[in-house]
Amino acid sequence: MKRWRWRLALAGTGLAALLVAALGWAAWLQVTGNVHEVRRGELYRSAQLAPDQLARVIDREHIASILNLRGRSETDDWWIAETAMARQKGTVHADFAMSASAMPPPERLAALVALMRSLPKPILIHCHAGSDRTGLAAALYLAAIDGDDEETAEAQLSFRFGHVGLPFSQAWPMDQTWERLEASLGFEGS
Repeated sequence: MKRWRWRLALAGTGLAALLVAALGWAAWLQVTGNVHEVRRGELYRSAQLAPDQLARVIDREHIASILNLRGRSETDDWWIAETAMARQKGTVHADFAMSASAMPPPERLAALVALMRSLPKPILIHCHAGSDRTGLAAALYLAAIDGDDEETAEAQLSFRFGHVGLPFSQAWPMDQTWERLEASLGFEGS
């Protein structure tokens, strides 16, 4: 009986440590703005950045375009600050409204790909947390524009960037959308 309790305690401790590590990682992503290079000199991704963070990323990575997946929001302070910073830095700013909790229709995704293709590079793509909508957009960019393989593109929808794609989670529609698109992107048998 003692051996059973010891194993249960060890398993519980291990699970608790994993949970603490996962929560710590998620907190770190939020504190740092979840800024990541997707393709050097071409595509970057982030959460909604404070003006000073945004200025540093624009300067460091020579960002030519910002693609905001939260949509045009002229009365919100974050949007006003972001568009002002884009003007100040001479950076193109594009708004594309997209929900993380609903599957976008194929024609909307085609419009997103066309927009990303047309924007001056490098592009910084962001949503609120930089994990779900941004992950899907980055995956689409890699697959539809750069022609990357399925594994490389799909990795943009991962916990590395704060995405938790579990059935019935709020972000699950991003995973469902990706799965629905795979065949049209040439990823047969997925």
